Amino acid sequence: MKLRPLAALPVVVAALACSKAGQAPSAASSAAAISTPTTARPADAIPTSQGELRVTPLRHATMLLTWQGKSLYVDPFHEASFTGLPKADVIYITDLHPDHLDPVALDALKQPSTVVVAPPAVAEKLPKDLTHVVILKNGDTQTVEGVGVEAVPMYNLTRGPGGGALFHDKGRGNGYVLTFGDKRVYLSGDTECTDEMRGLKSIDVAFVCMNLPYTMPPSEAAACVKAFRPKVVYPYHYRGSNLDEFKTPLAAEHDIEVRERTWY
Repeated sequence: MKLRPLAALPVVVAALACSKAGQAPSAASSAAAISTPTTARPADAIPTSQGELRVTPLRHATMLLTWQGKSLYVDPFHEASFTGLPKADVIYITDLHPDHLDPVALDALKQPSTVVVAPPAVAEKLPKDLTHVVILKNGDTQTVEGVGVEAVPMYNLTRGPGGGALFHDKGRGNGYVLTFGDKRVYLSGDTECTDEMRGLKSIDVAFVCMNLPYTMPPSEAAACVKAFRPKVVYPYHYRGSNLDEFKTPLAAEHDIEVRERTWY
């Protein structure tokens, strides 16, 4: 794991947290869409042992996570509207494709103290004025401004543009497991149903990608969710997909709550 110099980092926000066994977010306490005072946009509230986590879907793979007064963005993309939203305290980037690494969106959200968490292939391509960069490769863990981050593999097994090439090579990008108090939140990034994804443990909330040809179809994503069994799963990065093909196989899995939200 390599780090660019981090100067004096403010005490941060988006932490990754181990969930306590058997403690699922209740539908009554966390499923309802609500409006956050800071964004005035629909967000879900998820209780944690260290304060409420709010999840605001924005566009495609882009979301805002708000926790302990900090604003954490995932894969900011210019197709999302950032009007009226706070500047970023932390930005997590999963891959170097332009719907994940977008200089226009980074410019809209950055402030002098913004910390970017990224894999090495992304860090090499970041704008030079982003000086607080934490570089994590697959398997690395780090505490960033008080927030735990675990970088996990995200990659294609079979799908690619042809000629033996894959859309996402193993080791290039990162999924992330973030811990917020006692809750573990998984961000899949662009991936197929890999052994590493199937083997995830104690995930409270998961954001799982699905779209062809770049990642996996909804049915494959549902099979993977059945394997690692998050308490709550959000389909995201699903442009053009039929979400019924994801929701129907999971309908009988009463310990897994599927939350369909507006990403497009």
